[in-house]
Amino acid sequence: MILTLKIKIGGWSCDIAIDDSSTFEDLHYAIQGAVDFDNDHLYEFFVASTERSRNRRTITSYEDADLVTLDTTLPIARGKKLFYLFDYGDDWIFQVLPGKKMPLSMEEGEASYPKLLSEKGEKPLQYPVCDE
Repeated sequence: MILTLKIKIGGWSCDIAIDDSSTFEDLHYAIQGAVDFDNDHLYEFFVASTERSRNRRTITSYEDADLVTLDTTLPIARGKKLFYLFDYGDDWIFQVLPGKKMPLSMEEGEASYPKLLSEKGEKPLQYPVCDE
């Protein structure tokens, strides 16, 4: 099955199509590519009520992101949300919103996933130029 996910941070958002058997590490790379960030920091995905909740279930880059697949975590329990935290110093927190789930058609079987479908707004700058 193919999932459509909306990734949001600030005034920027994008829609990504990804195979539901993909790992959270695969989703990490898809988000990194969509937002044009360098992959030079640790990250985690977490399920919580809000992005600042202490009560959260995490999937981390250094433990299990390459093992846990999206189909085992999505859909998310009612009242909870999925977040992607990149760079524990700068704390880039993206919200990941599940969308449609569609079967993979024969024509799509040749397509490569994940795939950026659309984006809106201005991408955040990972390393903004500092004024001296």
